[in-house]
Amino acid sequence: MLKSEALNVEKVRADFPILNRKVHGKRLVYLDNAATTQKPNVVIDTLVDYYSRYNANAHRSVHTLGEEATAAFEGARKTVSRFVGASSPEELIFVKGTTDATNLVRFAWAEKNVKRGDTIVTTLMEHHSNIVPWQLVAKKKGAEVKYVGLNKDGTLKMDEFEDAIRESPALVAVTQCSNVLGTINDVARICRLAHEAGAVSLVDGAQSAPHMPVDISKLGTDFFAFSAHKMMGPTGIGALYGRKSLLEGMDPFEGGGDMIKEVHTSGATWNDLPYKFEAGTSNIAGAIGFGSAANYLSEIGMDKVRRHEVELLEYALENLSKVKGMTIYGPEDADQRGGVLSFNLSDVHPHDLATILDERGIAIRSGHHCAQPLMEWLEVPATSRASFYVYNSFDDVDSLKEGLEKANEMFGA
Repeated sequence: MLKSEALNVEKVRADFPILNRKVHGKRLVYLDNAATTQKPNVVIDTLVDYYSRYNANAHRSVHTLGEEATAAFEGARKTVSRFVGASSPEELIFVKGTTDATNLVRFAWAEKNVKRGDTIVTTLMEHHSNIVPWQLVAKKKGAEVKYVGLNKDGTLKMDEFEDAIRESPALVAVTQCSNVLGTINDVARICRLAHEAGAVSLVDGAQSAPHMPVDISKLGTDFFAFSAHKMMGPTGIGALYGRKSLLEGMDPFEGGGDMIKEVHTSGATWNDLPYKFEAGTSNIAGAIGFGSAANYLSEIGMDKVRRHEVELLEYALENLSKVKGMTIYGPEDADQRGGVLSFNLSDVHPHDLATILDERGIAIRSGHHCAQPLMEWLEVPATSRASFYVYNSFDDVDSLKEGLEKANEMFGA
């Protein structure tokens, strides 16, 4: 039996209680990590500890529980900030997730700074959360959204990108790693080009922060958005990194408690960063769990996480390509892609395939993956998607291959 050279997968799997369950009497093979990841005991225990031992509102009270909750909440901010290489915790805003983060930038920065006739540059491989907010801004402000195209292998046409950036757009918004193709983009280069043209840059890190080392100080981006639930943390919590000089010039996204310094009948003044953008009671438990997840991944080592996924990708690309009727999308080189494998199998509809695999205990995603412009470019209505993480093994890939071959038999392929 093949074993990962980067990780002790069996030891890692022991930390995830859900992996002990069976689905339809079969061992759970969870390959839907790009949608959401499973949670280790340490994150679950962290949530239970908060609610059972020091549940209180952060930043409000001077009693013991309130001070403990505040300390844990702000400690999590420091942890998550370090995890992505942000220069200061005050530049890291807790939000609901990546979608919430991009919409914060939409309302608090773009609607103030994008003018009639401006362009916003993004790509055809983006998740809807990095397309729709900019479409809405463009419609409201009389601007235009331009989409950079893709090469046949699913990589960006960088010559198109350079041409679009030369036109001095207001904003350049790009994913670091495609949630469908797995393509890893050179966002450091893109951000550098954007800044040279006077544009603000935003990087969607939903699929990169959980799977590879990320250092915002080296990327040079103005905004970086990511979600906790895709990196072993709770749902409903994420973070937006924003460059301090930009955040200071932005108006609050929402009004209410904690985002103010003073309120009078004549008006209000705003709190310091990052609290100016955290109106109301935050997802305190979620943030603390987020910090716990970041610590867990840091203890494993993000370089090891990345190496393990490359191992799995190499094995999967080699073996799944041998299945009759398989079409795999994205770069052929595992080093050029994240732990995502989207494909179609003969004439089997992705939803039918997902159902067949589920009967064998295998969880994959089927559909357009919130990336319909990309589906149109691929000229398919949907794809199937298997996505890997630290608790996946070569055996999981073998199980997927067996399931695909079984589907072929059922459909007479």
